[in-house]
Amino acid sequence: MKLNKLLTVAAIAVSGMLIASCSRQVTRLSTDETIDISGNWNNSDSRMVAADLTDKILNANWINTHQEEHQGKKPVVIVGFVQNKSHEHIDAETFVKDVESAFIQTQKVRLVQGGKKREELRAEKADQQTNATVSSMKKFGLESGADYILQGSINSIVDAHKRQKVVYYQVNLELTNIQTNEVVWIGEKKIAKYVKN
Repeated sequence: MKLNKLLTVAAIAVSGMLIASCSRQVTRLSTDETIDISGNWNNSDSRMVAADLTDKILNANWINTHQEEHQGKKPVVIVGFVQNKSHEHIDAETFVKDVESAFIQTQKVRLVQGGKKREELRAEKADQQTNATVSSMKKFGLESGADYILQGSINSIVDAHKRQKVVYYQVNLELTNIQTNEVVWIGEKKIAKYVKN
């Protein structure tokens, strides 16, 4: 009988310790704060790379050259595909959105939709042809054509030995004149991280 009580008390104590050790704590952080837990690509890397490359592209000579050749008109840019060629899963959309946001905020270039969003806009126009009033219907063939397309890739190299590794990321972007296929700007940003377990 005493043995059963002792085992019950011990089981309750062990259960309590397990529950206490498994409790989760969540703390809100500033999105500008850099916290690197795993050593993998994170929001700070994305933000830093986007800020650096956006600054470079918006202050490069291609904008002035375009305006000189087109009576001062702002270039129209479409952001194409940024391919993840790295060793880990990276969703490039947050990076791309940071770049697009900078394009709009600086007002140095005009930005047009591409990819699936453009197709959704065209589907909406098609729907309006039969379901909207004639005065509010948006017409086909009036889109702004892009002068340039921005494309790129995210690459990585991992050098690891035992419990140490160095992860090297390189983001490359290229801006191409759609009419001539001429590459008018190339930029890159590199990040290296030392991780010790």
